[in-house]
Amino acid sequence: MDFFVLFFILMIVNVIFVTSEISLRFVFILEHHDYELAEQIGNALKTVEESTPGVHLSDAVIFLNREEDGESYRKLCSSVSTGVSMIINLSWAPWPAAEDMASSSGVPIIHTALGSQQLIKALDDYLESRNASDAAYILESEKDVDKTLYELLGRSNVRVWVHAGLTRDSANVLKSMRPEPSFHVVVGNKGFIMDTYRRAVKEKLVRRKYRWNLVFTDYSGADMDWSQVTLPAMVLYINPDECCKLMKQEKCTCPPDFQRTQSMLSYLIEYIVTSYGKLEDQQFTTKLDCNAIEMGDMNVTKEKLLDFFNQDSTNNDSLFYWNIERSGLFLRSRFVLSYSDGSERLELVAKWSADEEYKLLPGVTLEPLRMFFRIGTSAAIPWTLHKMDPNGQPMVTDEGDPVYEGYCIDLIQKLSEVMEFDYEIVTPKSGSFGRKLPNGTWDGLIGDLARGETEIAVAALTMTAEREEVIDFVAPYFDQTGIIIVIRKPIRKTSLFKFMTVLRTEVWLSIIAALILTGFMLWLLDKYSPYSARNNPDAYPYPCREFTLKESFWFALTSFTPQGGGEAPKALSGRTLVAAYWLFVVLMLATFTANLAAFLTVERMQTPVSSLEQLARQSRINYTVVEGSSIHQYFINMKFAEDTLYRVWKEITLNATSDQAQYRVWDYPIREQYGHILLAINASGPVPDARTGFRQVEEHLDADFAFIHDSAEIKYEVTKNCNLTEVGEVFAEQPYAIAVQQGSRLQEDLTRALLDLQKERFFEQLNSKYWNESLRQSCPDADESEGITLESLGGVFIATLFGLGLSMITLAWEVFYYKRKQKTNVHDTTTSEKPRPAFVKKGKLRRRKKTVTIGDSFKPAVDVSHITVYPKGYVP
Repeated sequence: MDFFVLFFILMIVNVIFVTSEISLRFVFILEHHDYELAEQIGNALKTVEESTPGVHLSDAVIFLNREEDGESYRKLCSSVSTGVSMIINLSWAPWPAAEDMASSSGVPIIHTALGSQQLIKALDDYLESRNASDAAYILESEKDVDKTLYELLGRSNVRVWVHAGLTRDSANVLKSMRPEPSFHVVVGNKGFIMDTYRRAVKEKLVRRKYRWNLVFTDYSGADMDWSQVTLPAMVLYINPDECCKLMKQEKCTCPPDFQRTQSMLSYLIEYIVTSYGKLEDQQFTTKLDCNAIEMGDMNVTKEKLLDFFNQDSTNNDSLFYWNIERSGLFLRSRFVLSYSDGSERLELVAKWSADEEYKLLPGVTLEPLRMFFRIGTSAAIPWTLHKMDPNGQPMVTDEGDPVYEGYCIDLIQKLSEVMEFDYEIVTPKSGSFGRKLPNGTWDGLIGDLARGETEIAVAALTMTAEREEVIDFVAPYFDQTGIIIVIRKPIRKTSLFKFMTVLRTEVWLSIIAALILTGFMLWLLDKYSPYSARNNPDAYPYPCREFTLKESFWFALTSFTPQGGGEAPKALSGRTLVAAYWLFVVLMLATFTANLAAFLTVERMQTPVSSLEQLARQSRINYTVVEGSSIHQYFINMKFAEDTLYRVWKEITLNATSDQAQYRVWDYPIREQYGHILLAINASGPVPDARTGFRQVEEHLDADFAFIHDSAEIKYEVTKNCNLTEVGEVFAEQPYAIAVQQGSRLQEDLTRALLDLQKERFFEQLNSKYWNESLRQSCPDADESEGITLESLGGVFIATLFGLGLSMITLAWEVFYYKRKQKTNVHDTTTSEKPRPAFVKKGKLRRRKKTVTIGDSFKPAVDVSHITVYPKGYVP
């Protein structure tokens, strides 16, 4: 025999056996929105009376208007004054006035849920198991919205957003909601859920796996076409066997138009009537006076009735169970949790009853759902850069959002791996890093954080007290950054004859004049000095250098070389001149060498300015900053500080009443430079962005334009551009830090993650990646100790090659001259009529040379042209 039919027959027989007639009066409390439920109550009472002979039921319905609580209470008092057996609260939350009345009089009061509250509670248990912090609920009607809110408020730890239906407007609200819901829940029947899901896909709300939860209030959850699911989603529904129990059938097919609420209500009243029938000799009905409520005999009936409910709850086959905490009879629904990945069938995850704790099936594990954050950042080099494709065009995602890379993007990716969260990069719609507006609000990253548009801000964001008034900072991720000056490297004015510029033109002319004068004086002294080798042959019987005019100039010229000028004059006057000339040569060579080395060294080390103070004192080099940037604001603040200090100093000195002598100083004790710097910046005009500033610096080839900007960005550009160089030291140093919303729980987690990354030396790896000094090795002048270039001394080689060419030309002239002279001599010899004796020269006789005898014996020497006699001890 069918078990459920047998159970139902036994229950009816038991009621008939225990008592022949039972008269009960129920007072129902409904929300004033549930007018249709009153009709269903009447139908349920009629059904129970027809199915249970000997039972007479009456009722009173109180519509609870919580905004007019007093009027509702008066109606309740009027109803119980005529008699009450039990107060059945079908409202969405307990009513304290009715609770106090029942507690004081002993009248039984029970609660129950006829809608989707139990499904909402079941899903909430699942969401909390996944560490959900918030969820957006989409329901069929406004009444369902209220039911859901009453069920979750005070019982759930999940922050919820609830709305009736999904339209284009509500979809836009969901898109713009900040923070964005971590989970989305659709609650309703089959048709509503699938229509809503298709709308969500169309509005691009379905973007992440397992974030959409479909909760079926009917019994069609297991019978659907799941191919419409684009991304894996969770599915929660009630076991369809419950429908069969409510229909009092063992096996059935739940009809699409099944009236679940009506069946639950009928079954509940029947269960209560059956429970009353098991009580013997008890008072079932009493009349109450709200002005004098006293504990009556109904208290004993209440205790026995509740004990029966509690004991019967241990029977898992019973359709209802008693919840002591909520003092209610609730349907023992059996929930089925599955997930769909777009295939034809569902993958089962968990099964549990309404009176049990949520738990997964044995052997089933759900992969952890990662948290999702909207992370704000702002473009800055090298922190956040637009990623370019091979064609040099900015890359975008499938949704058209730009793709970023850089130091901060790498840091965000690493944090997502360490803290296990997903993220979306968001850039400010207005502003950049954040500026306080005249109305007190903020734009940029700070404004997005303050308004909840983002949960985290990871950018080149400096920590300031003004910003900490609206947001919170975590531990710095980049210790110190500041302000520095960048300028173009001066272009060397190279020349092949640059070595000639070491000495001025008049000095070169003076050297040439000295050379010519010295050569002429040597010739003159050697010619007229009686002690020269030419005029005193007896003192110098060996061959000596004859200082002709040509030899004198050659001596003067060769004295400039390390080889020396050769044999010096013999006369004292000539040697005195040569000694003085050599001293002149030594000094001139030493001067030229020293000046040449210094000249080439200074050329390599030449920098127009070396500090901010020098930049402020000069007027040749213009400079600027990015308009509205923190650097611009820094100079404005320093100018304001200078003006304030000057005003205070002036008031002290002018208003001093004690000893004015101590304030009498020659100079103002504070150096005023930021006012001049700000004037120069305004005169040059601030640039709209850093890229424009770097471009202007590079365009000024004479290094007469400087850009004052963030030191980290400048160092990055210097490693990429060989034409740029840093000037001076970093000043106004501040750390970069990650920002979160005020009071955010992420502050501690991010701080811990940053400290762990610091221990792993992750930040050092990022620094070496984006500030790679080895890239400058490819620059032609990256090393300041490089040698002298060929351009600087190319003239020396040209002069040598010129001398070589001139010598070849001279050689050709000498060969030509020699051959021509030899040809002339041969012609003269062949044309003479009669040869002349060797001693005859043009008609006159020459004396014949005497015979010279050589050796011990006297023998005449033949064909001796001359004899050279050397002094004793002379070795030729």
